[in-house]
Amino acid sequence: MNSLSQHEPFAAALEILAPELQRVPLVFASPHSGCDYPGPFLAQSALDPMMLRRSEDSYVDQLYAAAPAHGAPLLKALFPRAYLDVNREPYELDPAMFDEILPPYVKTDSPRVRAGLGTIARLVSSGAEIYNRKLSFAEAERRVRELYRPYHAALSELVDRTRQRFGYCILVDCHSMPSPGGDNTGEGRVDFVLGDCFGSACHPGITRAVDAALRHRGYRVLHNTPYAGGFTTRHYGKPHLGVHALQIEVDRGLYMDEATHIPTSGFSTLRTDLTHLIAALAAFPARDLLP
Repeated sequence: MNSLSQHEPFAAALEILAPELQRVPLVFASPHSGCDYPGPFLAQSALDPMMLRRSEDSYVDQLYAAAPAHGAPLLKALFPRAYLDVNREPYELDPAMFDEILPPYVKTDSPRVRAGLGTIARLVSSGAEIYNRKLSFAEAERRVRELYRPYHAALSELVDRTRQRFGYCILVDCHSMPSPGGDNTGEGRVDFVLGDCFGSACHPGITRAVDAALRHRGYRVLHNTPYAGGFTTRHYGKPHLGVHALQIEVDRGLYMDEATHIPTSGFSTLRTDLTHLIAALAAFPARDLLP
């Protein structure tokens, strides 16, 4: 199990767990499970480390750890989402966070920025302010250069290599979502949300296959509400070019205590069920997917 670690500078921005030979046209990515918190970042934060972890998709990389055994690579970011969010455009920044005027190419008024959740977030997912001081734009540029660019360079290479080898690629962007709390066992419960940008980022047959595999294991699944897919899904998902991107959000309450970030007894069950999902995707027929 991963736990909070504090490194500076980063020993690495990312890790790729790859099979000796890629046997299936699948790529898995976990952009938000990193827990390598730089010491200077902790010093400039108004929050304690456990509060900063509210934005983490804790253990998601481990939930999909069977991907390489099924012939597919798994890319994971090692840095935390609260430090830099690679599921955004490279420069979605809130000007109020900085001690200088931002360049004109910075996107300052996106819905993500207005929500406090830009490329460099102002808030953790619970709504608490992260920083105790303003940042320089040079700091933002450094994070983008050292972390954002390498992550997307690696992801682009995995996707392109897969498409060249198999004729198409299915990219699964792996996330977790805060549990609604209370009774999540009745008709209103939501265990998974599948985001395919309302059908524009992924062939509907793939989305249906994932839905069916999860429902077969007893889960409640919704599509595109409230998570239709972030930057990764929109940017890489181009079915007409042979790349299908699907975002999968799983309820954290199924596998961990959100207050302590300690995995619960449900972790093993969920990991087993997601291993079955990986196998189902590995067996997905190629018909109609070749551009």
